[in-house]
Amino acid sequence: MMVLPRSGAVGLSDDLPVQSSCPAAKQRGEVERPNGEKRRQQTRRRVLAIYGVGLAFMATFVSVGIWAGLRINLTPSEPLGLWQVVTPDRPVAVGDLVFICPPSGVFSDFGLARGYFLRGACPSGTAPLIKAVAAIAGASIAVGAEVRIDDVLLAHSRLSAMDGQGRALAPWIGGVVPPGQLFLHSQFRGSYDSRYFGPVPDTGLLGFARPFLTFASICTP
Repeated sequence: MMVLPRSGAVGLSDDLPVQSSCPAAKQRGEVERPNGEKRRQQTRRRVLAIYGVGLAFMATFVSVGIWAGLRINLTPSEPLGLWQVVTPDRPVAVGDLVFICPPSGVFSDFGLARGYFLRGACPSGTAPLIKAVAAIAGASIAVGAEVRIDDVLLAHSRLSAMDGQGRALAPWIGGVVPPGQLFLHSQFRGSYDSRYFGPVPDTGLLGFARPFLTFASICTP
């Protein structure tokens, strides 16, 4: 009987599966790495696409808002949210709610320095104010603990000696509203308005203020 050497066929058969499987495994690994990178690239593209759509939407919204005369109010003097600037079709009257730019000068600089005014596109460097017209040219203003216009008490006009941070506030001295100027007021007690800085020129008038999408009410303690 012939006995085959154990080191022959059996040894080769043991080696073949190892030799044939190693290149296959390597090939699978080489295929998986590009696939993983491809998936990451696709994810990045999707994220960038979402960002692009979001930015395009925001740009469109801002453009439409500017075209429609919309402004965002972030101050508590009037309800927060979107307001529309409406071009006046008549002279401004007492009781009108208006958008107006305060003039450049001491009180605008003071309001910005203390944070009463937001920075914006007005020539004074402030954002437009939303205020009610409490008096027009010729009205007599008396300023004490409260404001009286032509000897009639202005509602919600009590003055504060200090602001919310304990800093002193000086009231306007009072007097007659000059021609071409408006005395501005807000029912919000903490409003920085004509009670403190006096009348302002109507040349800064941007238009009537009309609520468009607001979601909070002013506080009148």
